[in-house]
This record gives sequence, structure tokens and C-alpha cells, in this order.
Amino acid sequence: MHAAIRQGKAKTGIVEELARSVIYAPDDTAVAISIFNNYAGAEESNRRGLAWIEQDLAPLLTRLATAMAGPVIVHTLA
Repeated sequence: MHAAIRQGKAKTGIVEELARSVIYAPDDTAVAISIFNNYAGAEESNRRGLAWIEQDLAPLLTRLATAMAGPVIVHTLA
């Protein structure tokens, strides 16, 4: 199991707009997390996610988003 995580710093005052798509922290950090069966899927998700962020969300961010992918070390199946 692998996770793909994309993170960006939002401009102040746009919480409602970003909260429809991502996890939104009080310090204006926006995070999107996806889970995949393999690393290749997580990497592809980040590639596509960053392209979408650049195209559709860039005006809402204070700087470019970052991405990382890697194995999930602890998880539970419900």
C-alpha cells in the first residue's frame, strides 16, 4: 500500500473554495491524500494531481504545490 500526498499553501480567505477538494488546515495549508496498491499508481496520481493544481488551483495558492509518494507503514483494514 502506497500513499500519494500533495500539499500547497493557500491564500488567506479562500477556505470554502479549497475545502471542497482537499483537507484544509488552520494555517492555510491544503492537503490531498490518495492511497494506492503500488508505488507507480501513487507517482502517477501525483503527476496528474500537480498538473491539475497548476492548471486549476494555482491562482488560489501562495506558491507551487509539492508532492511526495511512498509506502504506508501503518494501516488497518476495516
